[in-house]
Amino acid sequence: MITSKITGDRIKSYLEQGKRFDNRKLEEFRKIEIETGISKNAEGSARVKLGDTEVLVGIKMNVGEPYPDSPDKGNLMVTAELLPLSSERFENGPPRFPAIELGRVLDRCVRESKFIDVEKLCIKKGEKVWTIFIDVYSINDDGNLLDAAGMGIIAALKNAKIPKYDEKEEKVLYGELTNTSIPLSKDTPLSLTYHKIGNSIVVDPTREEEDLSEARVTIGSNNGIISSMQKGEETALTIEEINRILDTNEKVWKEVFKNIEKHIK
Repeated sequence: MITSKITGDRIKSYLEQGKRFDNRKLEEFRKIEIETGISKNAEGSARVKLGDTEVLVGIKMNVGEPYPDSPDKGNLMVTAELLPLSSERFENGPPRFPAIELGRVLDRCVRESKFIDVEKLCIKKGEKVWTIFIDVYSINDDGNLLDAAGMGIIAALKNAKIPKYDEKEEKVLYGELTNTSIPLSKDTPLSLTYHKIGNSIVVDPTREEEDLSEARVTIGSNNGIISSMQKGEETALTIEEINRILDTNEKVWKEVFKNIEKHIK
């Protein structure tokens, strides 16, 4: 069900006072739980919970041809499947806009941050490179699937091992992993999303709060260094609101990173 007008008015009134229904501050995330290595069949995997929001992320790798404009670089693809079990709002069938958007926003965050050293994924220039497939699955949607999935992607990538590759037979030996990790940067990019509700800017909204979001901005950054930004929803943001978000982002990034650092090392 869509959040009712009565509930929405109460939420906005609370936010004007700097309060939320669950007693969090406007810039405070819910409890973050991360578990890695949850799949035996994936090269890397993670489960993330933000309050009652839960997602699974899996990493699969394959060998194929590079793109013509990057013959010495590996490939990356991020897709999301919003499962009906996670919300009555999602249906079976081809991916709809929310799933496509989630995948593309997080693909951009990972790609533009240079977190993956794609040049080291090259096996033979112009002929063979590793392709990394990142799949996101929603298990329960209580708001902010974007940030939960972003954390899951980072955790799963850090947990992943490259599978063995038989160069003579030219095939990947799935189920047989090497001790080689995916080549990653030492810096950790996080995608953090800011929502405008009335005159307030909040992070990590619950489903009720997210229903009231008039505009959102997802920022991919590493300790103050911004690599990507993506706006969502139709309402415009003022320069003042954008400045408020940018001023808040570094503080929120440090707090979130502190809470998840032990899970992603």
